[in-house]
Amino acid sequence: MPRKDIQPKYFEEAKFVCTTCDNEFICGTVRGEEVRIDVCSNCHSFYTGNQSFTNNAGRVEQFKSKFARKEAIKATVEKESEAQKAQNSKAAK
Repeated sequence: MPRKDIQPKYFEEAKFVCTTCDNEFICGTVRGEEVRIDVCSNCHSFYTGNQSFTNNAGRVEQFKSKFARKEAIKATVEKESEAQKAQNSKAAK
């Protein structure tokens, strides 16, 4: 017995917007009415023949800050764990 309404909604005229070169074009998709993409055929080096750098402002800094927070939390947890172990060993004596 076939189920009804299991297919996603198809948008015939969805607008695709390239975040690198701000190029816009219309295409069909199930993603939504507006889809933002990183690189399109207008700015991709394979199609243009020249290399261009995309807007990656702050990505390295975001990566470093994310892992710096992770390392800080890990160090705090380890410090608290050592303190708890020391307290437990004093209580056991």
